[in-house]
Amino acid sequence: MIIDDNLQIVSISQQEVANSFPKPGWVQMSASEIWTSVQYVCLNVVEKARINVEDIKAVGITNQRETTIVWDKKTGLPVYDALVWQSRQTNELCEKAVRAGYAEVIRRKTGLPIDPYFSSSKVRWILDNIENGQKRAENGELLFGTVDSWLVYKLTGGKVHITDVSNASRTMLMNLDTLQWDKELLEIWNIPGCMLPEIRDSSAVYGYTDLFGTRLPIAACVGDQQSALFGQMCFEVGQCKNTYGTGCFLLFNTGNKRVESKNGLVTTVGWKIKDEIVYALEGSVFVAGAAIQWLRDGLKVIEKASETERIAYELESSDGIYVVPAFTGLGAPYWDQNAKGAIFGLTRGTTTNHLIRATLESLAYQSYDLIEAMQQDTDITLAALQVDGGACRNNYLMQFQSDLLQSRIVRPVNFETTALGAAMLSGLATGIFTDKNDLIDKYVVEKKFEPLLNSMQVQKLIQGWKKAVKATMEF
Repeated sequence: MIIDDNLQIVSISQQEVANSFPKPGWVQMSASEIWTSVQYVCLNVVEKARINVEDIKAVGITNQRETTIVWDKKTGLPVYDALVWQSRQTNELCEKAVRAGYAEVIRRKTGLPIDPYFSSSKVRWILDNIENGQKRAENGELLFGTVDSWLVYKLTGGKVHITDVSNASRTMLMNLDTLQWDKELLEIWNIPGCMLPEIRDSSAVYGYTDLFGTRLPIAACVGDQQSALFGQMCFEVGQCKNTYGTGCFLLFNTGNKRVESKNGLVTTVGWKIKDEIVYALEGSVFVAGAAIQWLRDGLKVIEKASETERIAYELESSDGIYVVPAFTGLGAPYWDQNAKGAIFGLTRGTTTNHLIRATLESLAYQSYDLIEAMQQDTDITLAALQVDGGACRNNYLMQFQSDLLQSRIVRPVNFETTALGAAMLSGLATGIFTDKNDLIDKYVVEKKFEPLLNSMQVQKLIQGWKKAVKATMEF
């Protein structure tokens, strides 16, 4: 996206990057295809905008966080496909780490549970599954990075190998207190420190790219969900956003103090700008928009995701159907990496439309679980939830979410807040914006949703959902 200094989108270019599924639960991507697609959309978005490259003042990057890439330092080529954040192929490595008694020290230092979701076990798996992986890594021949690191490395022609604190906090290798790679954690996963990028602020000039034929500063790196929290202008303690993308991601600003969750959420770094460090509580739903993709591409019961809104409104109810889309396990607050997807409540009267509506509703139910856990951790009653991501366009989903939470849902005019956050951070680094006060007035609300169902109706629905999740985990 090209975004102007009023935070308006000038032009957008996008290209889907294919996932591959070599075995059940495995999710991979070609890192080279990621890089090729980025080059294409960067050049295409400038062409669409009909502007001069010289008019671009800064480049910001936001990315899938835990997705893991290892590449050869000399050739700059990936040594294996990128292991996507959703991939569960490191289950065995994680179970081994739990059995070895590392769960407590890892949670204390990183705020994370041991789970295949995070990058450390993915790095270990790649080194174990390529020829001489460990030896090459120890000899300094291999580099590791999440997608931000990979793109900065490629954009700068191999000159800069960095990541920011928000992405580093998702690797299970960074100490949340020191904001540095932790020697003990590296030893637990047997990962050579020489592979790792330098950890930097989320808003800073890291280097320059000549991709466009003009020298442009790369001035922000931030994980996608932290970027959305910033893009939603959740600058104050207690503000909360939920992104409805491939997964659902709830982040709650806890300020300069890390809050330890007792209810299955994770502690993470929101962002760091010079001396300001912001922490957050986060809950992750592994399969949200991906469940709608499953309806489209797997079951082929819809042609476009947008059809789900019309279909949901045409039905009086989901007729007691619950879909638990645990296709890659269950994330927060359950953390059951072995769970599989399930459908409950089928009768002879069940139609594909009931299944479609129940799948759509599963996004709201899973998000309800996250917010319930967050409220238990913080003793704060949610007054409003700020929403973004592609699926927040769906009015039925947003109304149902408001009903379940018995809270207001606030949808901004520009709900591409993930990209917006990176743009804002790059603007702060390069002097386009003086401070965060420059940004707040630019937030415009498009629509608010208020609860329509009463609490008794909602409790009945939630009881059914909880029963379905319990049965899924026990299967």
